[in-house]
Parts: sequence; structure tokens; C-alpha cells
Amino acid sequence: MTTFQAIVMAVLQGLTELFPVSSLGHAVLLPRLLGWHIDQRAPDFLPYLVVMHLGTAIALLLYFRNEWFAFLGSLTRAISPRARANRRIFFFVVLATIPAVIVGAGLRKILGEAFGSPLTAAIFLIVNGVILFVGDRIAGQSEGALDQLNWKGALAIGVAQCAALIPGISRSGATIVAGVVAGLRHEDSARFSFLMAPPIILGATVHEVPALFKEGATLGEAAILSGVVAGVVAFISTAILMRYFKQHEFEALNPFAYYCWAAGLISLAIIALT
Repeated sequence: MTTFQAIVMAVLQGLTELFPVSSLGHAVLLPRLLGWHIDQRAPDFLPYLVVMHLGTAIALLLYFRNEWFAFLGSLTRAISPRARANRRIFFFVVLATIPAVIVGAGLRKILGEAFGSPLTAAIFLIVNGVILFVGDRIAGQSEGALDQLNWKGALAIGVAQCAALIPGISRSGATIVAGVVAGLRHEDSARFSFLMAPPIILGATVHEVPALFKEGATLGEAAILSGVVAGVVAFISTAILMRYFKQHEFEALNPFAYYCWAAGLISLAIIALT
């Protein structure tokens, strides 16, 4: 992988990890569409992947730093209504990560190999658009605040997150849809989705670290630069999305659904013609 390709993929990661359009699906499709022959088994690929995702997780932790400090404080402070509410949301974040941890540990590699072709990624990108479009209509104009989320809703959001193991299905898209179907406003559903992301991303990163040591991999300049680029783009993406969802409630996921349909269909056409 060249430095230019690494930076382009880092920008793509920073954008699509948060926007509900599937980072994994884009990572599978873009090299195929651009004719890039990226060897995912090359010694420098795993460090690049790990650092890039680490940058995304750090960006999310920084953006929602007030929430995370409040969570930590709620575990040690005396009981108060605000502390109880923060502690409750924190435990729901933990609860929502459990399904993906269990499913991901056993099926991530299998699903990646089974559905990791550009053709299937394009198809599931179209399916992702359907999920966004239909989910918004099922939910209607939800008005629930994050404080009103219950454990059943949190668990449902966590189960929805498992769908993102399939390239083309967006983690943030599936969880935001599950959140609004559970009654949350788009802004609050997006906030919960983004709070769920760092534990999952950091967990996956830690899981890959033994492989780094086993293969004797080192962090090159391209990998470090990619991590910084992915982090900066992810921070900006989060700010844009939180502002967008705050200003748009009714059918807020429609533009992303339209994009997924267009990107999926165009990708299918290019794959068929080349």
C-alpha cells in the first residue's frame, strides 16, 4: 500500500465509520473500483489498520469527553439524580456492547470471508439503504431523550450492531435506526451509537495487538499518518453529524439511504462492466 492509498483509506475510514454508510463496505469496494491491488496480508497492512481504528476511537473519546468524565464520576460520587442517570446510561453502553463482543469473537472472520467480496459489499450497501429508509418510517418522529432509554432498548441496539460485521451494513446506521425505533430522537440515538463505538473499536484493536507482536510488525510513517488523518476526519465527521441530527428529526436518515442506493448500484454497474 502506498502512502497516498493509505491516506485515502484513512479519510474514508474517518468519514464512513461515523456516517451511516458502512466503513467496512467502502473499504472493500473502493480498492476494487479504483483498481488498487492492496494485499491485506502484507506485513505493513495490520499496523496500518490498527492505528487507523485507534485514531477513530480516540477522536470519539475526545469529542464525547464530557460524557465519559460524567460516566466515570457517576461511579464514585454520592447518589444524586444526575449521577444515577449517568450511571444508568453508562451501564446501558456496556450492555449494548456485549452482543457484538460475543458475535464478533466467533463470527467476525467467518462473516468477513463469506461476505467480503466487492459484489456482496455493493449488494449489502443497497440493503443498508433500505434499513435506513424503512427504519425511519417505522420509527416516525421519535421524541425520547437518552435518559428515557431502558435496558431492552439498549440491548436491541447492541444486537443491531452485530449486523455491521457484514461489509455494506453500517454499524452507526444499524444502531441509530434501532435507537429511533426504540423511541429515541435521532440526536440522542446518534449520541448513544457514538458512545458505543470506542469500546468496540478499542476492543478489536487490542485483539489485533498480539498478531502485531507475533509477526514482528513495526509502525511505519504511513501507518502513524493514517491514524492521525482518520482521527481528525472522524472528529470532524462526528461534529457534523451531531449538528445535523440536532437540526433534522423527521426522515433524517433519508439522504444517507439515497447515497447507499446510488453507491451500491453504481458499484454493481462498474463491477459488471470490468
